[in-house]
Amino acid sequence: MPEFPAYILPLLIFFARIADVSLGTLRITMVSRGYKWESAILGFFEVLIWVIVVAQLLTNLDHWVNYIAYAAGFSAGTFIGLYIEDKMKVGTVLVRIITLQKSHDIIEALKEAGVAVTSMDAKGGFNDVKVIFTVLKRKKLNKVFDIVKEIDSEAFFSTEDVKYSNKHHDHLVDPDSRSPIDRLLRVRKGL
Repeated sequence: MPEFPAYILPLLIFFARIADVSLGTLRITMVSRGYKWESAILGFFEVLIWVIVVAQLLTNLDHWVNYIAYAAGFSAGTFIGLYIEDKMKVGTVLVRIITLQKSHDIIEALKEAGVAVTSMDAKGGFNDVKVIFTVLKRKKLNKVFDIVKEIDSEAFFSTEDVKYSNKHHDHLVDPDSRSPIDRLLRVRKGL
């Protein structure tokens, strides 16, 4: 590795740490969602960058600013990795919506938006409630939240990651809400 001026090495360590910790954050997310190959590739580059940075840090132990750059890069990398993961919207989520009175309106609005729903009556602490479930791609999550908030601002909703879901749940979706291309492909496949 070439010899760097004293003021350049901390910057390189800082930005390399951002890169490897961001990759690590994304890798952990991919592992938890069952993306095996993507996790392995991210892990390779994460560790490669980390080894290079640690080697530079260990050969320059007499510069305390390198330690600060290492720690600051870790912190910034965690933040940036979570930000990237949030923007990527990868994976599938289960959404639970609990509402007191506006369940019919929420269900109809979600169906109109092409979202498959399952609902059931439940007992809350003080009232009868309706619990609405849907499993969908993470990128549709904000659309669902907006619909629920617009209809019932008092509704409670929560999400959890789904590691595995049966991809063949077309019987839950109105066939007319599919795109023309999707309908054509399903006709050609005999589905």
